[in-house]
Amino acid sequence: MSTQDVQGAQEAAAGSRTFQVAPGYQVNVRNGPSTSSAIVRRLAAGAWIEIRCQRHGERVSGPCGTTDIWDNIAPGQYVSDAYVRTGSSGMVAPRCTS
Repeated sequence: MSTQDVQGAQEAAAGSRTFQVAPGYQVNVRNGPSTSSAIVRRLAAGAWIEIRCQRHGERVSGPCGTTDIWDNIAPGQYVSDAYVRTGSSGMVAPRCTS
């Protein structure tokens, strides 16, 4: 297990909202909760992200399931939860308010 994996696991166990992107997938970060929203950057395979809040959007299928949940990781930056290993099929962070 790498140092990054250990750190991420420790943060998750401590109750933070830090989760790993599905290993083997580079994940598009978009400016809205839909695959038609513009790509603002790309996450490296296996990267760790902090989920600030979550909202419902376009339904997406990925390695972590099929879901309409999108994770807000920075202002105006969303990742489909279908590509994030949260260990849950539901929301794991507060609902986004705006």
